[in-house]
Amino acid sequence: MTDPDSPSPETIDFGYRAVPRAAKASLVREVFDSVAPRYDLMNDLMSLGLHRAWKSAFVAAIAASPREALLDLAGGTGDIAFRALESGAGRVILSDINPSMLQVAQGRALERGLAAGLTFVCADAEHVPLPDRSVEKISIAFGLRNCTDKPAVLREARRVLRPGGRFHCLEFSRVEVAALAPLYDAWSFKVLPRLGARVAQDAESYQYLAESIRMFPDQEALAAMMRAAGLERVAHRSLAGGIVAIHTGWRL
Repeated sequence: MTDPDSPSPETIDFGYRAVPRAAKASLVREVFDSVAPRYDLMNDLMSLGLHRAWKSAFVAAIAASPREALLDLAGGTGDIAFRALESGAGRVILSDINPSMLQVAQGRALERGLAAGLTFVCADAEHVPLPDRSVEKISIAFGLRNCTDKPAVLREARRVLRPGGRFHCLEFSRVEVAALAPLYDAWSFKVLPRLGARVAQDAESYQYLAESIRMFPDQEALAAMMRAAGLERVAHRSLAGGIVAIHTGWRL
């Protein structure tokens, strides 16, 4: 698989395009500004509802207790944060670089009566505005692939974790069941952009999302990146034949 972080020292992938490194964050922000109002509906359509089961499995793996603080990076419209609070997390910090996504998350939190347990932070996952060793758990779901400097995100996660704390990542990965691959490709590159055009009036953003999945490191490559960032006892578990994977690593 192509190294998604270093097409050259000056450029980075934006889907299948190479763009100036300094431009990627603003391009990603434009994508999520565009899709924010229909993001949750599109997640259901894109995954045929499976994202709900994947997120439930992810939150069960996090298993944040009432005594623990969870930092949810790239938290988007709040799915992981809300599920974690409902599952017993003591405190959740929902962080996202995109104000449009956070605005949707804040409205959803108020509707569900969960705002009191949440802190909202507009921040880049590469530069987390929290002290060293300040939280017990960190999660990032379907967000790491959109970050420009993925190793920096992993290093920040280790910095912010307390010793004995655990990092959790849910992300699209490499399909491990050969029979699924052609169906998955057809769904990603033919159906998703059409859904984006019809439902969100934005085919290009969903084309980018499909491409970004293919450019993301596979299970073993991401595990190696986590170890390089200083996380230990790194492990991963594939779901849905490898379409997604849950990655974990400890700060010891």
